[in-house]
Amino acid sequence: MMDWTDRHCRFFHRLLTRRALLYTEMVTTGALLHGDVPRHLDFDVREQPVALQLGGSEPGDLAHCARLGEQWGYREINLNCGCPSERVQRGAFGACLMREPALVRDCVRAMAEACSLPITVKHRIGVDRELDYSFVRDFVGTVCEGGAKTFVVHARAAWLQGLSPKQNREVPPLCYDFVRQLRRDFPNLDFVLNGGINSLAAVGEHLREFDGVMLGREAYQNPWLLHEVDAVVFGEVGPAVEHAPVVAALAEYARGQARLGVPLRAISRHVLGLFNGLPGARAWRRLLSDPQELARNDPALLLRAADLVLTAPSVSV
Repeated sequence: MMDWTDRHCRFFHRLLTRRALLYTEMVTTGALLHGDVPRHLDFDVREQPVALQLGGSEPGDLAHCARLGEQWGYREINLNCGCPSERVQRGAFGACLMREPALVRDCVRAMAEACSLPITVKHRIGVDRELDYSFVRDFVGTVCEGGAKTFVVHARAAWLQGLSPKQNREVPPLCYDFVRQLRRDFPNLDFVLNGGINSLAAVGEHLREFDGVMLGREAYQNPWLLHEVDAVVFGEVGPAVEHAPVVAALAEYARGQARLGVPLRAISRHVLGLFNGLPGARAWRRLLSDPQELARNDPALLLRAADLVLTAPSVSV
């Protein structure tokens, strides 16, 4: 979710669910070792609970970054072994790390020794077109020796050649059976299912078999589904019942961010799907994407755009 689940996106999502664990976009060790640490790690305490996802392959570097994550207040450190992009491959991390389970084990151990937070691993079920359950089984079996107890499994292989990152989320076939077998083979570990899940009904079904479910693009593109997560998954009343209070809170947040020099576009780009499926949703998206309107940098734009939806006539057939 690089360039997607930044702190503004997470604040917005937290307006919809109190309980779901939110993940940062992947932050590379190089960005933290040689870049602007506050820019990458700072977040609003109202976003909690938040997990920091790291990308890297050097145990010492990852240990340092895990320690930073703890110092900045994150609740979990997640190592990305699932991203198939060419840029990530050139950095020798992401999905290609699945071919080096002993190295991943050492990375996990180094992070676990450097901080007191849970160290989790996100990965695929295989690499390239030949699927063999023993590959992912041996990967998990080796990596857990480093201290990882939770594995977030995107139930597709990562094809490292010939597919774009977008195609890698759609073309390789889903195989939930591999994740089911992992759970049987490693009963002392927790497995969180990821991939192809696009409704809370599906979430509920999968939670009967798995220890957790991760929503990715669906939660970003159709965020209103998050407002039922607390009730469906945790049996609690969520923070959002209607759209209007969410937009009002978001506008207030945007006003505070504007005083810090954050442009409205940095926030509005994450909320375009809030009204998907409702009359007026197209007008909401159009107004929040208008360059002239955004250039004014006025958070009231969010309220004006919401009025176009909330006052739109309903259509009955």
